[in-house]
Amino acid sequence: MKRFLMSSLMAGAMSSVALPAFAATEIQFWHAFTGRLGELVAEQVKTFNESQSDYKVVASHKGNYSETLNAGIAAFRAQEQPHILMVFEVGTATMMSAEGAIKPVFEVMAEAGANFDPEAYIGSVKGYYTTPDGKMLSLPFNSSTPVLWVNKDALKEAGIDPDVDLSTWQKVGDVLDKLKAAGSACPLTTAWQSWVHLENLSAYHNTPFATKDNGFGGLDTELAFNGPVQVTHIQTMGDWAKDGKFIYNGRRNEGGANFRAGECALYTESSAGYAGISSEAEFDFAVRPLPYWEGIEGAPQNTIIGGASLWVMEGHEADEYKAVADFLNFLSSADIQAKWHQNTGYLPITAAAGDKTRMMGFYDENPGTDIAVIQMTAKQPTPNSKGLRLGSFDQIRGIIDEELEAVWSGDKTAQAALDSATQRGNQLLRRFEQANR
Repeated sequence: MKRFLMSSLMAGAMSSVALPAFAATEIQFWHAFTGRLGELVAEQVKTFNESQSDYKVVASHKGNYSETLNAGIAAFRAQEQPHILMVFEVGTATMMSAEGAIKPVFEVMAEAGANFDPEAYIGSVKGYYTTPDGKMLSLPFNSSTPVLWVNKDALKEAGIDPDVDLSTWQKVGDVLDKLKAAGSACPLTTAWQSWVHLENLSAYHNTPFATKDNGFGGLDTELAFNGPVQVTHIQTMGDWAKDGKFIYNGRRNEGGANFRAGECALYTESSAGYAGISSEAEFDFAVRPLPYWEGIEGAPQNTIIGGASLWVMEGHEADEYKAVADFLNFLSSADIQAKWHQNTGYLPITAAAGDKTRMMGFYDENPGTDIAVIQMTAKQPTPNSKGLRLGSFDQIRGIIDEELEAVWSGDKTAQAALDSATQRGNQLLRRFEQANR
């Protein structure tokens, strides 16, 4: 009886003490998004965290794309790296060369036993982030391509049909003449001038931006964007700048504020501009395909992606990589990707997400939102149009920006500026090659 009483008392005492709960495995995710895009990422993370109790993803904004990449590199050197790092597409070669710093996505998925099919991702996106034999190094996340945004009200005010054909740069030039004559203070502006007007211009006209299949074929690549197609385009834009038809507002997407405020009639920017334009513009707008130069054989080919992918960093535990695998699969799911595509204008990175969006009637209800997808997938990519994989490309873009600014200000011809940019950029490529032999 005494033994039974003691056992009962001990059981009661034990039941009155709260047993410690198992802590969720925490995953650090560093990204470069603010504003509406930052809100949407936070919503994705919240949805994942609430969908299960084993893992907790903590998302942190680390600055713009360049700052986020630099933060990740510094953190790895200090052995304080996150599990997942967002890196913009021009940082791909840099991440690939970071020996010992990254854990390829295909390894993460295999070791976690995750249900992962790289063939589910659309070819024009996955090719950017895979090895030559198709093994995925980083997970495509926010992939976009440039388009032409149109302020239809501004065209109407200038006496121009708001549905005017803007498919070629020759036709755009005619419209810019009319806008300028009607008193427009900003007929055309742009974001990401190197990405839109050199990198994508080259791909869209099936013209090499660099040798060795734009860097995919080896580190001994050389820049080649000073050819006739690129020189003609940049010189034309320089002439437009001189005449007040093209207004330069900055190297990144500073011109977006001017377009969203209704100041500019035409705007070349990422398809992902949809997030801000749809929520801020108080005018009737439309999205059109990126124009091409009529008369160039093979044009239009296909544009290439911008945006970023998610890289998994080395130095963490197996259970943490299992959490990473589950989170990456969650981000790639058809429901999440379809919602992301519809809210942002980024491409649906899987065929299933694109099919779901179409079946929901989104493209019918929002004309033009499928243009980016069509522009990227209508033709099979060529060695000149599947993307760029160049070392030190962030710094090379800085050089290109300097040289283009000299054209816009009238200080250099397009040929002189692009010759200088290729020469200076090639010096950086040779240093990168030597450091990664």
